[in-house]
Amino acid sequence: MVSEEQLDQFRISGETVRVVRDAMEANDVVGIVVAWDESTVVIRRPNRRVVKLSRMYAYMPASGERPQFFN
Repeated sequence: MVSEEQLDQFRISGETVRVVRDAMEANDVVGIVVAWDESTVVIRRPNRRVVKLSRMYAYMPASGERPQFFN
């Protein structure tokens, strides 16, 4: 689960994040962190739509390489 400190850093910096949900890269969500609570995170995508996602997913900077969690 992503920590409060990581989410706060992403929100303050305005850095684009990648949310890896499963093995398919097409299912990743890319956007900026807008808000969160104890179980969910709100991400604003480039098309300005917002998505509410679980905090259990992997959150990382979008500029980095996508990890291979699922082999």
